Amino acid sequence: GSGDGQGQILQRFPEKDWEDNPFPQGIELFCQPSGWQLFTERNPPTFFVAVLTDINSERHYCACFTFWEAVESAQPQSHPRNGEGEEEEEEPSSPVQPTQLFAPKSLVLVSRLDHAEVFRNSLGLIYTIYVDGLSVSLENVIGNLLTCTIPITGGAQ
Repeated sequence: GSGDGQGQILQRFPEKDWEDNPFPQGIELFCQPSGWQLFTERNPPTFFVAVLTDINSERHYCACFTFWEAVESAQPQSHPRNGEGEEEEEEPSSPVQPTQLFAPKSLVLVSRLDHAEVFRNSLGLIYTIYVDGLSVSLENVIGNLLTCTIPITGGAQ
């Protein structure tokens, strides 16, 4: 086809909405403003931060880190036969290698805080763990990134 597609949310943290901070609807459209397209070359990763304003005029900073992954080749090409609705698979006349295609995959961090460099570093760490295939669960990594202990003034460390 044309290589155009739709984004799909594969995984999210938290899995359920927080009462005071619901999951942004349509975030998959936001991640790829030019559309979800396949490319014949692997593009370098990109990073951007945009500000979404909700109905209560509260800002949400959306950091988006996009990289490209190789996708499996599509099904064999087919063509209509004799103008009927049936399709006939085309016999390959020569051993032509199918073109390798790359699809965008995005990691998104949504926050009420404006800390672009922290967002870039956090998403870069998640990307590195994913690409290097490290045996660490993303749930643990994200939990560690989001958790911090603030000591009580004058209290025990």
